[in-house]
Amino acid sequence: MLISCIERSALDAALNQLERPIIFIPTMGALHRGHGELINFGVSLSKSALVSVFINPLQFENIEDLNLYPRTGENDLKVAKESGASLLWTPEYSDVYGENIDPISAGPLGKVFEGASREGHFDGVLTVVKQLFEITKPDMALFGEKDFQQLFLIKAMVKKLKLDVEIISHPVVRDEDGLALSSRNERLTENGRVAARVIYRALQTANGSRDPKSKLHEVLLSEKLFKLDYAEIIDENTFMVTKEERSSEVQRRAIIAGWIDGIRLIDTAAIA
Repeated sequence: MLISCIERSALDAALNQLERPIIFIPTMGALHRGHGELINFGVSLSKSALVSVFINPLQFENIEDLNLYPRTGENDLKVAKESGASLLWTPEYSDVYGENIDPISAGPLGKVFEGASREGHFDGVLTVVKQLFEITKPDMALFGEKDFQQLFLIKAMVKKLKLDVEIISHPVVRDEDGLALSSRNERLTENGRVAARVIYRALQTANGSRDPKSKLHEVLLSEKLFKLDYAEIIDENTFMVTKEERSSEVQRRAIIAGWIDGIRLIDTAAIA
């Protein structure tokens, strides 16, 4: 049975009813099938799965984007329940931050790739994630790999601050045509939705290529509706750009970001 709550006091009481280990799935709502699969995976790891829905203002570059972010409370409750979550927490700002904010810096890596286009974004992400961890005190926390830079930075923060939580990742969840599932996909026009397939096509073409970065650019630039921000090959272990072949020391991964219909889309995949 799903328990739904808002206030911190209600959350504390609900958490006390859950068996350990507790797995935590933090979200910003607008839940879709990708979130559902993430929650399902969490439930497979622990029967005590906590999902939070909190639209964190600290990770938005401007107030307009924050105001435009979709609020789908009834559907969020439905997805969480159908996916097997034990507890859904939908806090207000004061429930998360109280009167004081303890900011976390993402450092130099927070200013490149996604961070270069979204100033302060990763500082806001790390700040809220640390705050949520301190409040919920989970044994494990689950994040999707689509936001791979975010995942990398959260792992680095947990290690640096010696937080007592295990970070677990889940592969990108895709639609039938390969497009990574995202609430932003709903804002694409019909033509834009078709054009967006180029992202997965580029990842497939680059996989196994001698020069995967060139292949990424070649395929992505063939789609006139796609405005490229970046397409790069990084080492998963360091998040540094790499030209080396995949090996036991270098785990190559493609990362892509760009716009279609003014909608920012990101994707990633491991590269052989």
